[in-house]
Amino acid sequence: MKVLHISAECYPAAKAGGMGDVVGALPKYLNQLGCETGVVIPKYQLKWIEGHHFEPVYRGAVRMHQYAVPFSIQQLRSEELGFPFFVADIPGKFDRPGIYADQDGRPYEDEVSRNLCFQQAVLQWIANTPGKPSLLHCHDHHTGLIPFMVKHCPEYQSLKDTPTVFTIHNGVYSGAYSWRNMYLLPFFEAEARGLLDWQNAINPLATAIKCAWRVTTVSPSYLQELQQDANGLESLLQHEQHKCLGIVNGIDTQVWDPTTDPFLSQQLENELAAFKAVNKQAIGKRFHIDERLPLITFIGRLVEEKGADLLPDLIDRVIRSGINAAFVVLGTGQQHLHHAFQHLAYKFPGRFDTALEYNEGLAHQLYAGSDFLIMPSRVEPCGLNQMYAMRYGTLPIVRSIGGLKDTVPDVGEPNETGRGIRFDQFNLDDGHLAIYRAVELYEARSVFEPVRQRITEVDFSWERSAKAYRSIYDEMAR
Repeated sequence: MKVLHISAECYPAAKAGGMGDVVGALPKYLNQLGCETGVVIPKYQLKWIEGHHFEPVYRGAVRMHQYAVPFSIQQLRSEELGFPFFVADIPGKFDRPGIYADQDGRPYEDEVSRNLCFQQAVLQWIANTPGKPSLLHCHDHHTGLIPFMVKHCPEYQSLKDTPTVFTIHNGVYSGAYSWRNMYLLPFFEAEARGLLDWQNAINPLATAIKCAWRVTTVSPSYLQELQQDANGLESLLQHEQHKCLGIVNGIDTQVWDPTTDPFLSQQLENELAAFKAVNKQAIGKRFHIDERLPLITFIGRLVEEKGADLLPDLIDRVIRSGINAAFVVLGTGQQHLHHAFQHLAYKFPGRFDTALEYNEGLAHQLYAGSDFLIMPSRVEPCGLNQMYAMRYGTLPIVRSIGGLKDTVPDVGEPNETGRGIRFDQFNLDDGHLAIYRAVELYEARSVFEPVRQRITEVDFSWERSAKAYRSIYDEMAR
């Protein structure tokens, strides 16, 4: 079986969020299961891509109304990723130093034409290349029109019987745009127009849900949540629920391995407590915090979706209430949150510090040296950070939502199944109580240490999730 993943991101070449991690890991594990799998993304002007050599395998041009956009599909020469990796080189569209936005964080204004160019370039390449994939796996709205195009665009009719899987990583973004942009689409069957429409707009996410053979979300709970709250797509997801399935993401246990991780001050050998202590000391050298206190860390984008806007007031309240804990925040995002965290660092030296940057190596160090990771997300389709944290012996403090609910049972659960602290409501009272419970647990060392040891042994590997995807592929190939 030959499967092609089509995505806007793929780690380590291009990553803005969890989708990049998934697309960079799942194909590798599918190949290990004997499911021949490759990936294609746009060719961005990013450091990793520019530092590797690609060879052209196809050249063509996409029609965009009254003009043509030349492109080439190029393949990575090395096999270091564990799967065939391709990029669509579309000059003027993706050769920029950002995936979705410029260096100042401003979203690119030509997203519609960029995404349409990429999707058509990939389909033209596939349609005109011997040995076509037997299945197309599309990710998020950037590739949401592909299941429609292969069925209803004459130019790609040779692919009309090709099964399509569509994965929703983040249903907040649908990619919807006005019908005034219809002229940018390839010719399509007139009677199929309704498949593009949702609430009087062309909606790639809705179109993919309608047209894909199977639809997956990145956790079972997130699928249930989308059926109740999906920015107007609830009824569609309920109607199409027969072909929808939630599969919890895995993590790349080769990249996230505390015994070999090159980013750490000290790798895990035998004693977990010693491993945590040495790496906590390394954090103390980088940040102005009291290492004697339980360390609670936030790692991620500083945006409302991740609940980062709750943290300044929550941390202020916790510290002023007399709870003995230290906090570190790593990430970038909204400027008003940058200012709020800088103020906290000035206000509470030794108790709070921050690094307002994206730093993969520092993130690894924080997972290894922290005692707790807080994730107060408003929306969390799956979440990978809580899995990384547990593999490194760091207990998650999470809101009971999406994949966090599926992967982090509360320590109050019976039969020693608990893995962290959960809270339900997005407010200061619930967040404060969760941190209070975490610190109480930390101080009860005879209880805390066994939990910390147990969470490092939970299997979050991609093998389990890859088998679930392979099963879906096999069903559609029959």
